Amino acid sequence: MKAILILTFAAVCAAQSIPRPEYPQPQFERPQWMTLNGTWEFEFDDANAGMAQNWAESAKKFSRSITVPFAFETKKSGIGETGFHPWVWYRRSVLLPADWTGKRVLLHFGAVDYRAWVWVNGKLAGSHEGGNVGFRFDITDLLLKGANVITVRAEDPPTDRFQPRGKQYWEPQSRGIFYTRTTGIWQSVWMEATGASYLEKVRITPTLDGAVRFEGKIARPSNGLTLKATVRQGNRVVATGQTNNENNRVSLTMHVADPRLWNVNQPNLYDVTFELGSGAAVLDTVKSYYGYRQVTSEHGRVYINGRPTYLKMVLDQGYWPESTITPPSEEAIKFDIQVTKDMGFNGARKHQKVEDPRYLYWADRMGFLVSGEIANAYLFDEDYVSRFTREWLEIVERDYNHPSIVMWVPVNESWGTPNPRDVQQQHHLKANYWLIKSLDPTRLVIDNDGWEHTDTTDLFGFHDYTRTGGLFFDKYKEAGKPGFVFPPNGRAAVAPPYQYNGSPLFLSEFGGISYIAPGSNVPKDAWGYSGVEPDQNAAFQRMKGLWEAIAKIPAITGICYTQLTDVEQEINGLLTYDRKPKFDAKAMREINDLLR
Repeated sequence: MKAILILTFAAVCAAQSIPRPEYPQPQFERPQWMTLNGTWEFEFDDANAGMAQNWAESAKKFSRSITVPFAFETKKSGIGETGFHPWVWYRRSVLLPADWTGKRVLLHFGAVDYRAWVWVNGKLAGSHEGGNVGFRFDITDLLLKGANVITVRAEDPPTDRFQPRGKQYWEPQSRGIFYTRTTGIWQSVWMEATGASYLEKVRITPTLDGAVRFEGKIARPSNGLTLKATVRQGNRVVATGQTNNENNRVSLTMHVADPRLWNVNQPNLYDVTFELGSGAAVLDTVKSYYGYRQVTSEHGRVYINGRPTYLKMVLDQGYWPESTITPPSEEAIKFDIQVTKDMGFNGARKHQKVEDPRYLYWADRMGFLVSGEIANAYLFDEDYVSRFTREWLEIVERDYNHPSIVMWVPVNESWGTPNPRDVQQQHHLKANYWLIKSLDPTRLVIDNDGWEHTDTTDLFGFHDYTRTGGLFFDKYKEAGKPGFVFPPNGRAAVAPPYQYNGSPLFLSEFGGISYIAPGSNVPKDAWGYSGVEPDQNAAFQRMKGLWEAIAKIPAITGICYTQLTDVEQEINGLLTYDRKPKFDAKAMREINDLLR
């Protein structure tokens, strides 16, 4: 079987003078903005002396430079040092556009792993803990005429396993399923200008009857503010509305006649412009979008917009050879989604990672389902619980409006809750479920993906790396029938004392079939689940056998194949690490078509 793909990964990742120059948060886009991606001064602070020596205010010269938004461990950063450096500093000078005079100025960070302190002209703007999602500061009162100096200190303890860290390994070298660490700034940095009052966020909740509710929060509110919303389908205005604020809140419900629904085959989206005004003056303008999409589960199936939908997902770690967890370019994001769709999958588990907002934007645009997840910790204590919970609040707030996200998965394989027989850890798993449901009742939630479920889960995600289709069928042919008992796969399927709650069965990890494509450059310690197949045909036949077995088990409502690409030493990808396909896309689509 010959692997064919017209575009090469190298071709879609052409070098750009400013890395990642696109607007970083397309669901909340302001017209006046400037990227701060590019070259920053940089310094390792291995002795943790920078705070005591007041590097934020001093004239100390940093000895290195780094390309933001890439972490120092990556080649694209210009440094490529993968050793332990828990404390790092960044600095750059910024000139503001002349037309920003008299406006509020916001400084945004897409993500900084794990703790960040930010100074402007030597004055502390604020700090943030949590390496997965973004934060911002209103720095207006710290700005000077002329050049302004921004300084950032990041702290990321490399061996703290109570910290949400995902696949970032706590030992010096990558090994097994764990990969290179990410320290410091790893998503875009930007600034933007607003009026005296401005929108902090807008939560968008559409329903299939055409109604859409906008709930906004205003920073620095005053009396008599108005919010105007204009909804467009293409260039055509389909709805407008206006309402007044109540202190720092504003809400507005509108209706679109005969809405076109969002799904993977027709990803219809509606653009919306929000204008916050005071009298005749427009203080803030924000562009966003949304889709009419409903996801439910019933009768052992997942339904999207009231129609049963078979989940055909691939596990995607979201790593790249030269930039690890930071997408190297916009084109690289689109490439990964398109090649996945070309193989007949309709979605991805973004495994152990909160993905870049631009990835979710393209999933929305291209019609691609996403399982929203977090980088888990590994050990449990009260500090872990508080860290984890804070980040989930921020994750749901950031990504609530994306129609592509159809489920939330807070915990994978009991990571962070290593003993679900412990009542406290069981309470944590159940609390995660109800916390997310209280924030977002519109999506499915899996309490503990893979095994050791409680009785609060909307999908029964299970992982099984059985080698052949025949063995798999023998294990699960009675699934969904009275009296069927789930076989343990590493651990029990249900945590005692709970029982299976009847939720739809989602085979959320399987396969992991390894094959080294000719010419591939893989590490000496390369490995795969159940060994490495000798050639492409042997690997594909194993894969086909698994799909054929799954197709004969009607109780299974969805799959997630491990995995999209090789990552460092783990070589069970459908593509190599540098995105060369190992299998023919048409052949993959044909076996995916078996699942309906």
